Amino acid sequence: MIHPLSDCQNKCIPDNSNIWQYCVVLPGAQIGENVNICSHCFVENDVKIGNNVTIKCGVQIWDGIELEDNVMIGSNVTFTNDMYPRSKNKTWTMLRTKVCRGATIGAGSTILPGITIGEGAMVGAGSVVTKDVPARELWIGNPAKFYKIVDF
Repeated sequence: MIHPLSDCQNKCIPDNSNIWQYCVVLPGAQIGENVNICSHCFVENDVKIGNNVTIKCGVQIWDGIELEDNVMIGSNVTFTNDMYPRSKNKTWTMLRTKVCRGATIGAGSTILPGITIGEGAMVGAGSVVTKDVPARELWIGNPAKFYKIVDF
């Protein structure tokens, strides 16, 4: 379902995926089966979103971001893809970020560019992730640090 109030420029959205109102999805994004992108989200072109992914309200998925299968992105999570952003910089370097299968990122978290969130890992709400999060670990805080092992 593509909500009529979205700006979905992508013609390859599976029928069982949902793009809700006020979303912008650019034509080059790859979006899997049974994906739910809630309202007020933006999905750029060089993006891969796997199957069974949930993206809650207010999230921007920039070029270079990959969300594998069964990933959960909480509301207002901020992804970045440029370590040293400057206005009108034509020589910037895009860093790729990967959120591995089954990982969860809590609401309001910020993910710096070039990060990998491991399989089944969790990032607590409001955390600032400055380095890779290993599989099946819960990281919390600013900067985010290991808290405990989580079941997956």
